[in-house]
Amino acid sequence: MTDFSLAELRRWLPARPRDSHKGDFGHVLVVAGSRGMGGAAALAARGVLRSGAGLVTVALPASQQLIVAGLLAEAMTLPLPEGPGGALRADAVAALVTAHEKREFTALAIGPGLGSTQETGRVVLGALASLKIPAVLDADALNLLALHPRPEVRILLSTRKAPFVLTPHPGEAARLLREKVEKVVADRGDAALRLVEELGGVCLLKGRRTIVARAGKTWVNPTGNAGLAKGGTGDLLTGIIAGLWSQRLRVNEDDGGFEAACLGAYLHGYAADEAVKRWSDRCLLASDVLESLPAAFKKLGA
Repeated sequence: MTDFSLAELRRWLPARPRDSHKGDFGHVLVVAGSRGMGGAAALAARGVLRSGAGLVTVALPASQQLIVAGLLAEAMTLPLPEGPGGALRADAVAALVTAHEKREFTALAIGPGLGSTQETGRVVLGALASLKIPAVLDADALNLLALHPRPEVRILLSTRKAPFVLTPHPGEAARLLREKVEKVVADRGDAALRLVEELGGVCLLKGRRTIVARAGKTWVNPTGNAGLAKGGTGDLLTGIIAGLWSQRLRVNEDDGGFEAACLGAYLHGYAADEAVKRWSDRCLLASDVLESLPAAFKKLGA
């Protein structure tokens, strides 16, 4: 088990030169939302921006564009084709590829509020195969992967030309591992390492003392509280990790996904710890955590 000091966490954060511009800090593509779930897309995008990324584009079903655009004055939106139920159609992949060719996204956050239709599953698989940028997979992206045959998912992820981070809660981890959630909860460290062994990448397994794992290394996050057991907080975390990763973290030995996940977990949890001082863990909302993120970054000197 690895133990990181505050000094080491601080070392990973990129400096922001005085003469920098928004293009220096990445452009994150958030693929999220479906009918009735636009808030998930908005929270993920806000996490991207609050974490310091320069730009964010939210790609979502066309019917949700005006709703989410109204919530996010600082974000761009990309309307995508949708089916009768308000979830993405498979041909949305072509639109994502075209947008990437024009805008050169630096990181992908995919899954919050997407829904679990068969066509949306094709969007997730197609985006991961076609967009060769670091990816953070959460929520319905994980559930949709769990519905596909394991060999197909392994081949997709192992041959992918860019790194990825999986961010399951215990239920999603159990679906990916095809076992009972009680077994995951009994030993979350083992479950996280098994997910990395089976699927590759980095795994951030949520829960009390969130665990971040990659091959041969695990870290337990010391921050966070019971207030995070509330809808929307995971969407926010997904955005934070993608936003950090897009800024080209200071790393020496790998692609930065492990560091982005560790930093994201720490900052997200610390922001929640600050927020409960005002709101209590029972009353905490994801938006309260968002508003406390600046205090978390100041804790790390950023």
